[in-house]
Amino acid sequence: MSSDTLLHAANFSTLFVCMVLKFPQIFTLMRAKSTVGVSLNSLLLELIGYIVFVTYQMYYDYPPPTYLEYPILIAQDAILLLLMLHYNGSLRQSFIYAVLFVVGWRLLTVEKWIVDLAMSLCTFISAASKFAQLQCLWRSKDGRQVSALSWAMATYTCAVRIYTTMATTGDTQVLVRFVAMTLLNLWVLLTVLYYQRHGSRSKKED
Repeated sequence: MSSDTLLHAANFSTLFVCMVLKFPQIFTLMRAKSTVGVSLNSLLLELIGYIVFVTYQMYYDYPPPTYLEYPILIAQDAILLLLMLHYNGSLRQSFIYAVLFVVGWRLLTVEKWIVDLAMSLCTFISAASKFAQLQCLWRSKDGRQVSALSWAMATYTCAVRIYTTMATTGDTQVLVRFVAMTLLNLWVLLTVLYYQRHGSRSKKED
């Protein structure tokens, strides 16, 4: 298989997986009608990270196949945010969040140094979102409302993006971000699986 074919396959598989990445989590929340174990702060930080990342890629005219999944992920996260606010009884706050995200996105492209600074912080923002989810799991000790499948797919897409970044732009900031996100997504996935298994055992014992 040629390197071009492998790159196209990697881009396509990532885009395909991201088209449905958040669906398992959305369906899990809808079925449970509860957000226990799912961190709102993690979701908000993840959205910020996605918006910064895709804005940076578009600002510097990077190849669209390297970031096409992010608008899809942003849309899915927006649906997930609405669901979480609904089940938390805070749906009215959605308008405030929408305004803040739109204004923040517009500010990113006002000056070159702003988008560069935001991108330099993007890895820390995205990492903070994973730690927020981990803290939520550690505190609740309940992973039943968290979709392991969504986290497994997130781990896969970030791992594939390590290869596509090296094969295309070679951007060090982007590469470091994907390596960090792969490891952190895997950590969250293993934690979710642990608490789901632990919760199942406790339920049987009860």
